[in-house]
Amino acid sequence: MPRQTSQNAAKTELLETPLQNAGIIDFEVIELLFFAYRDFVSDPDQILVKSGFGRAHHRVVHFVNREPGMTVADLLETLQITKQSLARVLKQLIDSGYIRQVAGPEDRRQRKLYPTRAGRDLALALAEPQSRRIERAFEGASEATRESVKRFLRGMQTEK
Repeated sequence: MPRQTSQNAAKTELLETPLQNAGIIDFEVIELLFFAYRDFVSDPDQILVKSGFGRAHHRVVHFVNREPGMTVADLLETLQITKQSLARVLKQLIDSGYIRQVAGPEDRRQRKLYPTRAGRDLALALAEPQSRRIERAFEGASEATRESVKRFLRGMQTEK
């Protein structure tokens, strides 16, 4: 038993030295991603809060506008969320007039999603400040640099 107590004490010891890069861990890149994400979503967050919406609403509005007519099943796969999580968000967007749900032509059980004009306007309002931020970051960058950034971001995604 004494060994377990000394192990617990070691785990609660106060550490005053900052974490340093070690092996494959690059804390500078991790922090840059944290801060970039924080700022990238801050502009749309301010717009969304006025409607009582959040980031999940943003993702749904974005992808439905990018692929009008996508099925609920396709959206679930794209967002990698549960039916329960999507149901609440989708209901709010439908009830607020941003998204319309239509039965599939061949299979009436299939639900296809389309943006309304208000949904399209919201998607554009959310994307514009993000696009300005991206363009500012790419200012003076070559096309090769842009492609490298895209390749990096694709590489960050979990393969399906």
